[in-house]
Amino acid sequence: MCRSDAELPHRTARPTERSTVTQPVQVETTSHGTPTPRDPRFRAMAVSGGLAVVLCAAAVLLPSPYIIEAPGPTFNTIGEVDGQPLIRVEGTQSYPPEGELDLTTVFVRGGPNGQVNVLDTLRAWVDPSENVVPEELVYPEGTTSSELQEQNAVAMTSSQESAIAAALTHEDIPFSEELSVAGLPGDSASAGILQEGDVLRSIDGTAIDTIETLRSALTDAEGAPATLAVVRDGEDLELSVTPKESADGEFQLGILLTSTFDFPFDVTIQLDNVGGPSAGTMFALGIIDTLTEGDLTGGRHFAGTGTIDSAGAVGPIGGIAQKLVGARSGGAEFFLAPAANCEEVVGHIPDGLTVVSVQTLDDAVEAVETLGSGDGAEDLASC
Repeated sequence: MCRSDAELPHRTARPTERSTVTQPVQVETTSHGTPTPRDPRFRAMAVSGGLAVVLCAAAVLLPSPYIIEAPGPTFNTIGEVDGQPLIRVEGTQSYPPEGELDLTTVFVRGGPNGQVNVLDTLRAWVDPSENVVPEELVYPEGTTSSELQEQNAVAMTSSQESAIAAALTHEDIPFSEELSVAGLPGDSASAGILQEGDVLRSIDGTAIDTIETLRSALTDAEGAPATLAVVRDGEDLELSVTPKESADGEFQLGILLTSTFDFPFDVTIQLDNVGGPSAGTMFALGIIDTLTEGDLTGGRHFAGTGTIDSAGAVGPIGGIAQKLVGARSGGAEFFLAPAANCEEVVGHIPDGLTVVSVQTLDDAVEAVETLGSGDGAEDLASC
């Protein structure tokens, strides 16, 4: 997510020459020639009115406990930034693609990004392209600007690594992935069994080489206790965990995972001042287009968003309505939206933009190839 506060240029007013005309001032007098005293209520009303104006001005400039989301810039993942390729591949054959695969961003103001005032909030409320959200629904209380920047930087790095892994998986290029426990929620099925830092080696005798291996094993076991081989502080352990079934019918260990990858060649993604995980899908598409001969896009202009994991699953993001506006403003004809965001997409599609719903990287590649060739668009899923 792109975070920036737009700063408008200040214009200094130059004094202008003004001609003045003096006129005789008439003062009402009594029949004896003495001025008539002014009604004291007039002064009270003037003071009250002035005070009301001051209070209203102060009120609209007070800090507002809201977050404002607005359309941000787009970046072509198969293009250049500051004269350098946004995606560079070294150590294997690559190809310069044509067309545009834009990642989309959102400007976020308020909270740790810098306070907004009541006037800013009122302006955003009446602007259909912007969104106003209570601060407590977006950031935990006490979150600082430095903490937020660090979180976004970590999320962006993780997103890029997952995008590389997903792209290589799609291209059937082998790599290694090591999964380790990054955290355990309070109601985790693994609470008291697994620990943060444990490296997962196998499940029921099957080596865990990707997150998809772990998911498949849990699905096949249908909730039966799983035997996990892990490495903890250099010691090999075998632990038994009984997965819990989620609301959508998936069996889960209830752990947060982090991945460490070993890729067969170098992929560098150069993009500053943009944070968060939502560019993963578009990074993966850009890497695939760079690794394959020909143009994935057919020279057409695409934009999109969505998180991605190493297995290629596309996840939902925030600010989808603002990203749709930003994509169309950037000239995109087509937009790839996570299927889980479809309810938020309906009613917010700008004129001239075609939106396709995707659940996996394979879906996204198929959509770009189909739309780029101009054939079979009616067979693609839409929101």
